[in-house]
Amino acid sequence: SQSPSPRQNMPVRYFIMKSSNLQNIDISQQKGVWSTTPSNERKLNGAFWESSTVYLIFSVQGSGHFQGFARMGSAIGCEKSQDWGSAGFGGVFKVEWIRKESIPFQFAHHLLNPWNDSKKVQ
Repeated sequence: SQSPSPRQNMPVRYFIMKSSNLQNIDISQQKGVWSTTPSNERKLNGAFWESSTVYLIFSVQGSGHFQGFARMGSAIGCEKSQDWGSAGFGGVFKVEWIRKESIPFQFAHHLLNPWNDSKKVQ
């Protein structure tokens, strides 16, 4: 029998990842990687090591939609990617896309974020 995962009884974490454009999400879906700003790296790496699973819900800024969601597949490393073409991004990490679909924010308006003054999730 296999031994249980050492993080099995730890919480699941969720993050909404805002992208400046749809092209970045397309690249992520094709290559199975993502990169974020250095200010987000510490939060995501902490969640990766302290949680059983980290889900990333993607949305293009100003689109009014979610574009899908993925599971964080690795911690964020030091290697940078030229795919995004922006000097503002940090290291690359693996993501495993679970669902790729454009879903309007209105479908999630019943979800409220207690860590953000119970505002709607979007």
